[in-house]
Amino acid sequence: MKPRISMITLGVRDLAAAVEFYEKGLGFPRMESPPDVAFFTLSGTWLGLYGRESLAEDAAVSHVGEGFEAFSLAHNVSSEKEVDVVISQAINAGATLVKKPQKVFWGGYSGYFKDLDGHLWEVAHNPLFWVGPKDDNA
Repeated sequence: MKPRISMITLGVRDLAAAVEFYEKGLGFPRMESPPDVAFFTLSGTWLGLYGRESLAEDAAVSHVGEGFEAFSLAHNVSSEKEVDVVISQAINAGATLVKKPQKVFWGGYSGYFKDLDGHLWEVAHNPLFWVGPKDDNA
């Protein structure tokens, strides 16, 4: 078995607003999708958006929950300037700034935002090594 995460699906409250945020706000390339779900291709991984209640129902768990979900998604980029650009894009598209981009203890530069549904995203530049598919480090 090859370990991988092939798709991350986020449960969202308003699918149309979430699609606009990721497609127009962040420029994620949307794939052709059925009307009740949206898929984006992200250099080796897919991002799926699906109604929060429907996703919970599919997994047979409660859709009720607020606050920190105990995980974050990371978008690694090739420079500190690109961290600033992506964070600005997200804020301009309606995200909430959680942590302003800054030098961090592990030697890189990163910041955090929450998307329209409160999903926590880190945007980071790691000058020590590239995090991501080997052919995508530019």
